Amino acid sequence: NFILSCCSTVDLPYDYLQQREIPVLFYTYFVDGNEYEDDMGRDPEALPRFYGFLAAEKFATTSQVNVSTYYNFFQEQLEHGDLLHLAFTSGQSGSVHNAFSAADLLREKYPERKITIVDTLCSSSGYGMLVDHIADMRDQGCSMEEAEQWALENRNKVHHQFFCTDLQHFRRSGRISGAAATIAAVLDICPIMRLNDEGRIIAYDKVRGKKRALRTTVNNMAEHAQNGLEYAGKCFICHSDCPDMALRLKEAILERFHHINGDIRICDIGTIIASHCGPGTVAVFFFGDERPHME
Repeated sequence: NFILSCCSTVDLPYDYLQQREIPVLFYTYFVDGNEYEDDMGRDPEALPRFYGFLAAEKFATTSQVNVSTYYNFFQEQLEHGDLLHLAFTSGQSGSVHNAFSAADLLREKYPERKITIVDTLCSSSGYGMLVDHIADMRDQGCSMEEAEQWALENRNKVHHQFFCTDLQHFRRSGRISGAAATIAAVLDICPIMRLNDEGRIIAYDKVRGKKRALRTTVNNMAEHAQNGLEYAGKCFICHSDCPDMALRLKEAILERFHHINGDIRICDIGTIIASHCGPGTVAVFFFGDERPHME
């Protein structure tokens, strides 16, 4: 019916997206003036190298994808058919505005083609879960217009619940003070966060200890998931260099939710998102009620 594409910040394995025939536009990050492409699991050495940079206090920076990069990527797809591009949230990057500009230019060049950009308001594997669902709709024969409408109506029902167990990256990058990070480490404090209705990260609670962080996250899922503990949709988990915590979260969810659709997929947080959160972040994604507006 149409071509479905996304950005590498979906934090799903690249080989999975290849299997699903979803072209990917790759974001990049910079360390010491050198540019690196978001790897998505193509090179097994890429993530260890990235976390090695962070451990050595060589901070990674990211930038918006420019109009030219979007233009070239979209043009390649339009050679083969109409295009629906699901874009990384505007709540964390202004790149989507450049995607809209590139699409406008290409509509003039390819008047016979349709090109649609959706600001997903989603991030990381929550963004990936939305893309995955639209791919299911595409494969079931839905039109591009139907897929776009569903994405717009349901993007704010993709919940992103997460917590951080290591605040040293925030200290090193200046996001919090050294004193605050030290106190948090001594007291074993874990911030509890979510995405709001604008796709922005909101820290709305903090608890002491990883066990409480896990319990609070699962309780929040029970409160907001469609049909509560009877939730029967998909569920994804991702983590930044803390696979044991991700597995513990999966086990805690399965203890309470017995009707989840398929296995709970655990993914790595990619280098773009991890450039900002650092190691020690664990997140769960599911379909639920409308995400609230929070400051």
